[in-house]
Amino acid sequence: MDSLNGFVVFVRVAETRSFVAAAQSLGVSASAIGKRVARLEARLGVRLFHRSTRSITLTAEGTVFLERSRRILAEIEATELELSQSTETPRGRLRVSLPQVTALVMPALSEFMALYPQVELDLDFSDRMVDIIGEGFDVVMRGGTPSDSRLNAKFLGHFHHLLVGSPGYFQRCGMPRHPDDLAGHTCLHYRFPSSGKLERWPLRSEQPGREYEIPVSMVCNHVETRVCFAMRDRGITCLPDFTVRQQLAKGELTTVLDDFMERRGSFYLLWPSGRQMPSRLRVFIDFMSERLFTEPACGSGPDY
Repeated sequence: MDSLNGFVVFVRVAETRSFVAAAQSLGVSASAIGKRVARLEARLGVRLFHRSTRSITLTAEGTVFLERSRRILAEIEATELELSQSTETPRGRLRVSLPQVTALVMPALSEFMALYPQVELDLDFSDRMVDIIGEGFDVVMRGGTPSDSRLNAKFLGHFHHLLVGSPGYFQRCGMPRHPDDLAGHTCLHYRFPSSGKLERWPLRSEQPGREYEIPVSMVCNHVETRVCFAMRDRGITCLPDFTVRQQLAKGELTTVLDDFMERRGSFYLLWPSGRQMPSRLRVFIDFMSERLFTEPACGSGPDY
């Protein structure tokens, strides 16, 4: 604590350029301030101030020490604030951007609302890459590995892509045994809203550079639409495993070409770094990381 008080005194003298002014602001005598600075200089083995009868200025060593001291005191202040907020009831508006994967996030979001009724969730569902800081989001959930150094990231979990269709469709059109067989099937595709490109079906090629011929029978930018069409015997589609877990368990859909599927995806929560984290954001991040991807199918690959 004596060292910490030395930091506080030094910073106050450096900012006011006056022992007297620093003493007044801290409620001690100017001589006490002078003695504290002298002890600090003796312990460090350097002079921190150039002193004259008219002014006090920082030495080169003092300038470096001031930067470090401010950083240390800021960390202590942030820690104190975080600990004090840990006992507060989370409240206030929380602006969240989420991808259009409602089957995954809606149950958890509903539970969060019940557990934290004083947090006002402002939810924006979109697959576009939002500007978190520029658009004023508190936190976003997105797939892929984060690359923006301005953001903190929390890994949520992995998922796998599956090719699925209904038993009625496969009874009528046959079960594909090889990716080449897809050329004779009705295929339902997803278009990325941000780029307008079709999502590539992650089928492992037996020849480097070879692309399988996959017909485009229907295109949309909505997961639930493709789930609905597949269940109504309209064709085969590529979907994340968590979107069709219940349908697979009930036998309403079945997977095909599992041995040829190769891509695994991941989700992260992202929020601006360098900011004090309010309790409502902290509990949201902790809650979502605990509730999502808790079932084995999402983390360990398909087992159907």
